[in-house]
Amino acid sequence: MLKQRFLLPEVSRVLSQNLHPSGAQRFPASRNFTSSAVHRKQRLLIVGSGWGGYGVLRGVDKKRWDVTIVSPTNYFNFTPLLASCAVGTLEFRCAVEPVRRYTPQVVAFQAWVDKIDFKQKTVECMPATPAPFAMDSGDGSTASGTPFNLRWDKIILAAGAYSQTFGVPGVKEHAHFLKDVKDARMIRMRILECFEQAMQPTLSDVDRRKLLNFCIVGGGPTGVEFASELHDLLHAEVAEHYPSLVKMAKITIYDVAPNILGSFDKTLVEYAEKSFSREGISILTSHHVEKVEAGRMFVKERGEVPFGLLVWSTGLAPNPLISSISEFKKDKKTNSVLTDEHLNLIQTDGSVNPDCWGIGDCAQIEDAILPATAQVANQKAQYMVKKLNKLAKNQDSPTPFIFANQGSLAYIGNWKAIYDNSGDKDDKILSKESGRVAWLLWRSAYFTMTLSLRNKILVPMYWFLNWIFGRDITRF
Repeated sequence: MLKQRFLLPEVSRVLSQNLHPSGAQRFPASRNFTSSAVHRKQRLLIVGSGWGGYGVLRGVDKKRWDVTIVSPTNYFNFTPLLASCAVGTLEFRCAVEPVRRYTPQVVAFQAWVDKIDFKQKTVECMPATPAPFAMDSGDGSTASGTPFNLRWDKIILAAGAYSQTFGVPGVKEHAHFLKDVKDARMIRMRILECFEQAMQPTLSDVDRRKLLNFCIVGGGPTGVEFASELHDLLHAEVAEHYPSLVKMAKITIYDVAPNILGSFDKTLVEYAEKSFSREGISILTSHHVEKVEAGRMFVKERGEVPFGLLVWSTGLAPNPLISSISEFKKDKKTNSVLTDEHLNLIQTDGSVNPDCWGIGDCAQIEDAILPATAQVANQKAQYMVKKLNKLAKNQDSPTPFIFANQGSLAYIGNWKAIYDNSGDKDDKILSKESGRVAWLLWRSAYFTMTLSLRNKILVPMYWFLNWIFGRDITRF
């Protein structure tokens, strides 16, 4: 029986063998995909769909570049809104943008990049989706699919970073991170589950207090904003619908540093700490978590601490893909790849690779280390868009990347926030702000940063609906 093969028009790839001169396959367990047979455009491969990768994807001239993006997710996370989504202030769709919005102009693969060959200009990818038809790998486990290879002419590394655990046992198994909309969904379900479990009549008050002890490890902006959003939930919807439990609930922030929000001005940190103290949020600085088990963690200064929910937000760890790269210089502290001021990767001999760039949390500019924030990644992405569009027109782009600091914002609960731009000496209008004015800046900034028209409508709509009707506290 004849079998017909249908080639998806948006993929436009030709299956080919990548052979050595001897005739042996280079990647025997993989399939090779290249762009269309006649290459009228250079092949641009974007690794990652975060602030860096997605920013380039949005702006690059797709008529002049043959663009492929590879990411383990088929969406972009609007990370500043994840804390709001985790407590129901916003719905999850407000914090995501679909990568496939730009197909068929680009080709998108939901896959992990496992290996990059910078000499042959290929990448080896492993599908990040279950194998079709539930293929059995032979050992009782379900295979994740067949590896495949992609060719490229230019590559942008924007693979991001992982959550840092500092090797503390049990963190990955028993704590929640907050880097993805999936994390926000799990946290939201767990918060509501804790209150439903605590309502069971068979529990003692001691057990209820253990269940309603919410711990956040990490006093940076992510941990602080989540604690603040959780506080708002407890003192609004939880107080209304679980009145007997709200007084048993407790929020505690743990940090090894002597202060929370270490990147903010001292006066703003003091303002935030006083606000937390008034609202009943405990701050335990200079505390070290030694081990995490199911429902409890062990703190060096406090001993055993039971919890119903543990959110872990202690910075970034190197991406395994970036750690596996040996052709380029690395930052000794973060293990990120180093780039020059034009964002080209610097090879170990000190020369730059004109076909490779690094942006986002996985890359740092040599001798000009910048914070791993969405603001930095987004500005690097916009710089790369201009550079690539000029390259496609055979125009020079001699201007180096210059970071324009627009300040830092953090929500601290009860319609208050802090804003710090004191590091920018040229800003004479507004360098520091706190309270309701900073809260207005916080919401205005995040609304402005929202990328699509859909979310520019959805975000203020859900803010308004939740202000009128309250957050949704159903579990489904």
